[in-house]
Amino acid sequence: MTHRPIVYPYIPNSAPEAKAAMLAAIGASGIDELYAEIPDHLRLKGRLDLPQPLLSEAALVRHLEGLLARNTSTREALSFLGAGCYPHHVPAVCDEINSRGEFLTAYAGEPYEDHGRFQALFEYESLMGELLNMDVVNVPNYDGFQAAATALRMAARITGRTRVLIAGAVSADKLSMVRDYLKPDLAVDVLPQSPKTGRVDVSALEATLSDAYAAVYFENPSFLGVIETDPAALAVLAHQHGALSVVAADPLSLGVLKPPADYGADIVCGDIQGLGIHQWFGGGHGGYIATHDDPVFVHEFPSRLFGVAPTAVPGEYGFGDVAYERTSFAIREEGKEWVGTAAALWGITAGVYLALMGPQGMTELGAGILQRSRYAMGRLSALPGVTAPFATSTSFKEIVLNVDGTGKTVAEINRALLARGIFGGKDLSAEFPELGQSLLVCITEVHTQGDIDRLVSALAEVIA
Repeated sequence: MTHRPIVYPYIPNSAPEAKAAMLAAIGASGIDELYAEIPDHLRLKGRLDLPQPLLSEAALVRHLEGLLARNTSTREALSFLGAGCYPHHVPAVCDEINSRGEFLTAYAGEPYEDHGRFQALFEYESLMGELLNMDVVNVPNYDGFQAAATALRMAARITGRTRVLIAGAVSADKLSMVRDYLKPDLAVDVLPQSPKTGRVDVSALEATLSDAYAAVYFENPSFLGVIETDPAALAVLAHQHGALSVVAADPLSLGVLKPPADYGADIVCGDIQGLGIHQWFGGGHGGYIATHDDPVFVHEFPSRLFGVAPTAVPGEYGFGDVAYERTSFAIREEGKEWVGTAAALWGITAGVYLALMGPQGMTELGAGILQRSRYAMGRLSALPGVTAPFATSTSFKEIVLNVDGTGKTVAEINRALLARGIFGGKDLSAEFPELGQSLLVCITEVHTQGDIDRLVSALAEVIA
């Protein structure tokens, strides 16, 4: 059967005569010649099993609107979903500033762009540095996952070692990404969290560590929301073996928790989605990395760093790259890591958020989340058949609930909650099978006491 060539209105140069002219211009006999390096067994034979194309804009709009209408957003239902992308309040000024023309396309480009963007990112870095008690903070990279992986590569280059140890509860998605990013030259070992406390098992860490490790990585609070009570001990153990302490920290927790630099962290990293950025169907994410102002560490940053310097005009200052020659932008394939487009727009947004909140605002925010988390844990774990495995630990923003005693699975409970207009927590049963039928419930500043009580009442109905 002969297929009639289709000219797609949304794909440039899809007309047969345009394709033929382009192939002739480069001296290729056909499309297949362009893919000659791809082994034959990896190529799809035949046509994709796709529906007929929508060739009118009106039909395409109707189709897409129909798909979107099938979605229930976390604004339409009361949501307790977190696990990496969190429901936080976004002040209107954040959207107002990041939608301005000079910022909206905040690509990681060159000085022909508006230098006001450079200053905005410098201000973001300065605010993050104050929050983290660190001197150097990067222009945000893609997300917190990449920030963690890059921080571990930095540690490996600094120490000259080829193994890293990830201690405590980390999401499977992050662990998968980190493993892929560190391949093939760095090995990743994982030390699970303590089953009793959810924290890093210090004695197990001590027994596992050796001089082969470049870094000990842990999260505070962890993916499961548990706060480490003695993070300094973890940093001390790492340093005793010549390894660096790499800590992932939620910026929103630092109004109430010590910054990792204060308990011995050498490199701090994390995600800035909570700093004035919407969930956006999976989230606008940006990854931060921070260190002290030590040239050994600074020159291992692969991403851009913006600084301030006096200009030729007395009293005037300019903003731009610091040690630009260390980046792949400057030395291309000779770079220590290949870095592409940064999440600069989200860095500007986070800077607006931090400037608006100020130290007192961050303290009140963190305290409010702690209080709500404890209240929710107490109310929910009092229900018949529901327990909080880590009730003896302090949790921030995420709490683990086990529902084995209800005789229902998390999937069944979440379906029943959604029928009542509530997104329950993330199902942990596949990712953390040792926790049984457990879910991760996210509590932030947007959840009122009434919201939490509504969840308690709905869950009580579901498990009755």
